[in-house]
Amino acid sequence: MLITLKMLLRTLVLPPTGLVILAALGTLLLLARAKSARRAGYGLLVASLAALWLLSTPAFADLLQRAAQRCPPLDLSRPVKADAIVILGGGGYSLWAPEYAGATAGRGLLERLSYGAYLERITHLPVVLSGAPQEVLAMQSALMRDYGIEVSWIDARSRDTFQNAQFSAQLLAPKKVHRILLVTSAAHEWRAMQEFRSAGFDVVPAPTEVWEPWHERPFPWVANADGLGRSSEALYELLGDAVRQFLAATHLRRQE
Repeated sequence: MLITLKMLLRTLVLPPTGLVILAALGTLLLLARAKSARRAGYGLLVASLAALWLLSTPAFADLLQRAAQRCPPLDLSRPVKADAIVILGGGGYSLWAPEYAGATAGRGLLERLSYGAYLERITHLPVVLSGAPQEVLAMQSALMRDYGIEVSWIDARSRDTFQNAQFSAQLLAPKKVHRILLVTSAAHEWRAMQEFRSAGFDVVPAPTEVWEPWHERPFPWVANADGLGRSSEALYELLGDAVRQFLAATHLRRQE
């Protein structure tokens, strides 16, 4: 129930839905009789549309991504010391892709699987998948079909990052797996790392889709769907980490 509520709030608050709701509210206020209400409606409408445009520009999306991405790329020029590679679900999937005649991963999730497979070839460490049941099925199918990698352990109960960490700990502690390479998107890596550390893991971050300054984008201030998606992802991670810190601080104060 709590996770469903969190997903609903995410949909309603983050762009584009949250800004569309504000724009609709502004439009309704424009129909009011009171002049002050019409002025407020005009301001709300303009502000929401301006924010929607700004968040959709690649340049502003880059700024938010840089704020959310706090973990550097994994340095593979040095020996990697870990017990396993944990790949987190996320980024979309399909249980039936006609071109594959089976389950497959979406673009974001495929980035994580591809990098996890790359790390497996270098380190020869066992691979662990963590996510929702159907999501993990798509991940396992893609790893075997596209990379020939068999998964060692699976957590197929997790619906959010907190559960990823807690259920992975329950699964891997009996296997004496304590130090892990944690594969997820660069924007998500910091928050995920904190959750896994709280669950008792020694975490080596292994982010994907890392922002680099040389990735120049044409027309950086022209709005597009990709910019909006990246802004929404970064905002979700920034807000999620703020909530995590608040809950952790509240818990500590209650213990004192």
